[in-house]
Amino acid sequence: MKNDVRWDKALYTTDIYNEEGLAGHAYAKEGIEVQTSSPLNDNPGTNPEQLLGMSLCTCLVGTMEVILKEHKIDAQPKAHAKIAYVKGKGRNEFLVHAQVAVPGQTLSQTRALVSEVENRCCVSQLLSGSDNYSIEAVLELG
Repeated sequence: MKNDVRWDKALYTTDIYNEEGLAGHAYAKEGIEVQTSSPLNDNPGTNPEQLLGMSLCTCLVGTMEVILKEHKIDAQPKAHAKIAYVKGKGRNEFLVHAQVAVPGQTLSQTRALVSEVENRCCVSQLLSGSDNYSIEAVLELG
């Protein structure tokens, strides 16, 4: 981080903290706070899988809104993410599958738009190097 000058010219930064683990709270300096919990119990709270899915869906929809505006398409995109916590090869892993729908567009048109969003959504870019991530264009969210 110290040697990467992009930090000095960031468009936005945030500081997120968790000092209590899964059975506690995570918070941002700007004020948002969520109770955290493991997905493997019934305790109240938000788990990492849910936070990852929300981050991905929000980024996909926000990026798609920009792309649709550039293409002069008047539609409200939708995204759905399914996250699984699985036993992997010697460690536990996430499986992430995203769907993106653009009402009023054909499946072929939506595929072209999803190809654009996949390369421009920052969260999708982070996940795209993993064999555990997939994204698809759909007419209706599953």
